[in-house]
Amino acid sequence: MPCLVRHRPAPAGPSLRLVCFPHAGGSPSFFRGWPGHLDPSVDVVAVGYPGRESRFGEPLIPTMDALVPQIVAELLAEPPVPTVLLGHSMGASVAYESLLRLEAAGADHFTRLCVSSRRLAATGPAAGTAAGVAARTDADLIAAVTALGGPHVEVWKDPDLRELFLPVIRNDYHLVDNYRRRADAPALRADVVALTGDRDPRLSVPQAEEWSAVTSGSFTTHVFEGGHFYLVPHAERVARLAAAPRGA
Repeated sequence: MPCLVRHRPAPAGPSLRLVCFPHAGGSPSFFRGWPGHLDPSVDVVAVGYPGRESRFGEPLIPTMDALVPQIVAELLAEPPVPTVLLGHSMGASVAYESLLRLEAAGADHFTRLCVSSRRLAATGPAAGTAAGVAARTDADLIAAVTALGGPHVEVWKDPDLRELFLPVIRNDYHLVDNYRRRADAPALRADVVALTGDRDPRLSVPQAEEWSAVTSGSFTTHVFEGGHFYLVPHAERVARLAAAPRGA
């Protein structure tokens, strides 16, 4: 199945494309309401990772290097218009790795990367065991997810839903726990915008500003009221900020 999902038809001759990458355990429906916050000329696309929603029957992918190529191939196949990538939490790292590959392929219409609620990953090999970071227990995973809040925290109180979603969370946390940036990764040409909540337990403002190191373009930081999922109540503001003209 394709990984790019549209919750409204693509406009004819779009002025901009906004591509949204969900968090660990997340799916394209997290961004379902975002097209309504933007001008109809903006093509809003959400990325669907394997193993959820329309891709439920597909095998989960536990590594960044295996996850990113299909996303990149589909984005390169889209008509070239100015494009912004926005990733929340795990999605920020996926968006960053996708943009590295897109720029390496010569695409110059990806103008901005918005990284939300995610610290810049360290470089080098994963720490821990020979196979990477030691696996978290199910109790560890549930505790980590519920501590962050979010729109679907009640899922973990239902035994049946918990068993349904645990494999997805286990996969995604394995992916982010073991992900490291290439030490020799080139600087991005696109502008970078770091977004965070002022009460995010996983990310301070100085940590958000570490993303300035990955680009030769401009860098800005925006702090919103809220925790790790600050963008749920601030969805319209975040969407408009991401899609704003360069220099605005």
